[in-house]
Amino acid sequence: MRSRSHLLNGATAERYHQDVSLAAARIARKLATTDRPFSGANPQELAQVVDSVDLDTPLGDTAAALDELERVYLRDAVYFHHPRYLAHLNCPLVLPAVVGEAVIAAVNSSMDTWDQSGGATLMERRLVDWTAARIGLGTAADGVFTSGGTQSNMHAMLLAREETLRLAAKKARIPGDAPDSAAGRAELLPTLRVLTSEISHFSIEKSARVLGLAPDAVIPVPVDAATRRMRPDALAHELERCTRAGKTVMAVVATAGTTDFGSIDPLPRIADLCEQYDTWLHVDAAYGCGLLVSPTRRHLLAGIERADSVTVDYHKSFFQPVSASAIVVRDRTVLGHATHHADYLNPEWMAEKAIPNQVNKSLQTTRRFDALKLWMTLRIMGPDAVGELFDEVVDRAAQAWQLLQDDPRFDVAVRPELSTLVFRYRPAPGTAADLADSANLHAREALAATGEAVIASTVVDGRHWLKFTLLNPLTSLEDISTTLDLVAQHAERHLAVPGSTVVAT
Repeated sequence: MRSRSHLLNGATAERYHQDVSLAAARIARKLATTDRPFSGANPQELAQVVDSVDLDTPLGDTAAALDELERVYLRDAVYFHHPRYLAHLNCPLVLPAVVGEAVIAAVNSSMDTWDQSGGATLMERRLVDWTAARIGLGTAADGVFTSGGTQSNMHAMLLAREETLRLAAKKARIPGDAPDSAAGRAELLPTLRVLTSEISHFSIEKSARVLGLAPDAVIPVPVDAATRRMRPDALAHELERCTRAGKTVMAVVATAGTTDFGSIDPLPRIADLCEQYDTWLHVDAAYGCGLLVSPTRRHLLAGIERADSVTVDYHKSFFQPVSASAIVVRDRTVLGHATHHADYLNPEWMAEKAIPNQVNKSLQTTRRFDALKLWMTLRIMGPDAVGELFDEVVDRAAQAWQLLQDDPRFDVAVRPELSTLVFRYRPAPGTAADLADSANLHAREALAATGEAVIASTVVDGRHWLKFTLLNPLTSLEDISTTLDLVAQHAERHLAVPGSTVVAT
């Protein structure tokens, strides 16, 4: 059958090599010749191109498909490796990780059970142990790789919920067939609360909804206006208020690198309060985890070793391809809260024989061997080299902050701890606040339309601000300065047009 010729196996190994080489050569040329991070195309234009493809009529040829791919994807892709991509937490990639990605795709291991993954299971476990040691969680720690920070945070919240319910039910001696019986859960679940910074990642709120917590279960804790770090006094107030109101705080979520400001909450003081109130501490270090390998800034994560669970995103500050994240816990036994045995996959007798099935720890079943990318990175580059790259972008952010401080055209919100900069074009005195908002939003959109640079925006204290997220060590101060000039030019042109407005998107 002709269709069998498309299967990857021993008989088609040479064709595999030829086709992948053809694709790699195409991508290499694209990367070498891309002179801007984005083409500036809008969704309507791209939709017409994509919709014109007849998916029922195959091209039958790899070269022809790659030619079409240029038109429907590569030409208008957003290229994170370009030094003027300054928008979101997307990093350029290190080559060892890309090599690992190629191996992952071809071998296609599934990480749910030992009989589907073999040595891949042991390699992932070794990397989780390595990460836990870098955090300082101790020898009882464990964890599992996930699809990203949102899943890692949700996994942590699930474990915190289940552990809180278990301990509360045990303490109250709620009747039922099990310590966390249906009756006990129904009574306790509405009382559970999560305390987190008012600028923490939206996945905490999403997790609460998915986990069936009360609509008001997530309580935002105010941050310091100057540093945008969670205020310990405000956290103490909320912990005490919940206690008096008969609510159970199932978790405090501290952030080591907020999405907008890169701020690191005061982990030691938060850990003290969690210990005082016997509350689960989760640290969302999806962004700040690069500090774990920093030769100069590891101290900024002091206190993280006292967490009950930690989120790390290697695909942010370890320069890995998406997806590569992990949830790591201090006490491996709590991972049992996510365990379910199926006779056709991971029956209980396998656990009794200590067969290492990763599905026993994971919320996912079928799962890629994403750990291989990090493995290849550590074995070729080493952790210090990764940390040096992250240090470079943090250094560049400090230089850019000074540039903004000295530029009368802009206001800058916070001196960065990591590599994000929130700033705003400052119109002439007397300009209406709404018009200033409009000018800043217009500048971002106009800049994206040219493709010369890509930046982000956010809202601070009710007003629209712009944002640089620096994750490319090749981004120079000149790139940043040029982008600021372009932002100012677009904002000024907008303000010069009478009645100018822009719709926030």
